[in-house]
Amino acid sequence: MFSNMISIRHLKKVYPNVTPLLDVNAEIRRGEVISIIGPSGTGKSTLLRCINRLEKPTSGEIIIDGKSITSPDANVPLIRRKMGMVFQSFNLFNHLSVIENIMVAQVDLLHRTKKEAYDKGMELLRMVGLADKADNLPEELSGGQKQRVAIARTLAMDPEIVLFDEPTSALDPTMVGEVLTVIRNLAKQGQTMLIVTHEMKFAKDISTRVIYMDEGIIYEEGTSEQIFNNPKREKTRQFIKRLKVFDEHLISGNVDFIGIMNRFTIFAEKNQINKRTVRNLGFVFDEMLMLGLLPKLPAGVDVHLTAEYSEEENRAEIRIEYAGAQVDLLEGCDGISKHLIEMATAQLNQVHHNGMNQIRFWVK
Repeated sequence: MFSNMISIRHLKKVYPNVTPLLDVNAEIRRGEVISIIGPSGTGKSTLLRCINRLEKPTSGEIIIDGKSITSPDANVPLIRRKMGMVFQSFNLFNHLSVIENIMVAQVDLLHRTKKEAYDKGMELLRMVGLADKADNLPEELSGGQKQRVAIARTLAMDPEIVLFDEPTSALDPTMVGEVLTVIRNLAKQGQTMLIVTHEMKFAKDISTRVIYMDEGIIYEEGTSEQIFNNPKREKTRQFIKRLKVFDEHLISGNVDFIGIMNRFTIFAEKNQINKRTVRNLGFVFDEMLMLGLLPKLPAGVDVHLTAEYSEEENRAEIRIEYAGAQVDLLEGCDGISKHLIEMATAQLNQVHHNGMNQIRFWVK
């Protein structure tokens, strides 16, 4: 039976030039494995650092196992002992051996004897597959091995919850798997974990719950099945599917088409969209939007244009939305225009409902 381990209420963090956390509210239950995902710069790491008070929140409250870590009289070091944190940069002591790195906090903070700390350290090194590296210095280890030592050091303090701040982001791709395997094994043992990660498959496989952060808030949360297979909100869907989005609002009768195409060209180059897709998107913009739709609309109609490019599928979708009467896009098209449209698109779908129109093109 889950019980609340962490409660976060109206958490806000303001820096001089940015506000990464605007209003974050969450409940983390004992035994949960929660992955925190979202674009860079959306406050994911700041959230972890506020939870263990490496950062002081601007406002709001964080309660750890029934005790506030944000109240003025909080015993932060004592409450913090319930948590362990694994950083992306390892933070090992380079002058100490692997086993000494794991022993030092046990002796200094938990007041274990050196033998107790050594035995605990060796047990954990065996668990992460590094018992044979106990006497090595950190500089003699690979990045993946350093991170596994960092995890063992964190677990040596018997934390009730472990916070992982992008534990694989500093690793060579060949080393990521060995660290993720250790974290997976911890999840199977029922360890409560909060993991900031860009490893989407890992997050989907391991998480009891996934939190998507954007706009300084928890934008959407749910089971991994819901978030990865059926997200409810548009930004979540775009992020999960790794979509690159070009978004424009046009007013019929007053459209700067050259400006739109210049902005689209910059967007395409920035996101390294292949030339064939860019060419076909250009055909659709020109033939269907500029010639097939806009001249047939009354002046002043707001037309919302969205182009989404999927890296995974290497294809694009265009959506055009506007209010008013339905327009036959192909009416009046000559043979050349129809040929260009047929060559550039895989599918066209046009829906009119309650006075709103949505036109979707799947671009080859």
